[in-house]
Amino acid sequence: MNDAMIMLKKTSRTFYIPINRLKEGLKEAVASAYLCMRAIDEIEDHEIIADDLKVKLLLGIHDIFQSTDVIAGTQKLMAPYSKVLPAVTLQLDEWAQLCPPSVAEVVYRYIAMMAKQMADWVHESWNIRTEDDLDRYTYSVAGMVGEMLSEIWFWYDGTKTDKIKAVAFGRGLQAVNILRNRTEDLERGVDFFPDGWGPKEMIQYTRRNLKLADAYIVELKGGPALDFCKIPLTLAHATVNLIAAGGNKLTRDAVMKLVNSIN
Repeated sequence: MNDAMIMLKKTSRTFYIPINRLKEGLKEAVASAYLCMRAIDEIEDHEIIADDLKVKLLLGIHDIFQSTDVIAGTQKLMAPYSKVLPAVTLQLDEWAQLCPPSVAEVVYRYIAMMAKQMADWVHESWNIRTEDDLDRYTYSVAGMVGEMLSEIWFWYDGTKTDKIKAVAFGRGLQAVNILRNRTEDLERGVDFFPDGWGPKEMIQYTRRNLKLADAYIVELKGGPALDFCKIPLTLAHATVNLIAAGGNKLTRDAVMKLVNSIN
């Protein structure tokens, strides 16, 4: 768990804080899920690896996380690429082991789904032409995370959630990332904006999903699920407002002030 929290702090200041505040059991489940998904996201976004290798690795992860021996299978798959893959990806087996056995089926199922859909997007060269395409992509890499978290909340304490709004929660956070990373994505030859869209349309799309995310957390009515979701959602709203005003990224001080202002 200590290694996981160190890696979380290195890879996501947005999610490190709410995950670190979770109680034992739930903390391991969400940390495991986040780091596993971050591990495969690093494959999809890798700047050097050829697309055919990305597809091979992602489909391999899809198959392994549906198998009976996730740990050994993951180790064997990653071993030949130890010099090119980042540490968070090479330690995928460790993050998988962190997950409590009673919820591992849920987490592993979503990791397999995400890996398969990411492989499809790599194969298609992230061809996003319409808003429907964008919806499919943001579901693949983030909307299903909202779905998975809904299942984790129910596993932990019986909390029931609206899965459509849960998808919008993840989709809205991903849309913020798309806005924030626009320049870097274009430099690597990937355009997540549908045809004819500029920042104005993407901001509207983002805010529409974040509005549903607001409704999602209102229905949580307290408990660890609400405590977890409030932080990234607050930061997402602040970031999209900053981008709309011509900025790009919240400073560390701004992040801490916002986190400390959340009740």
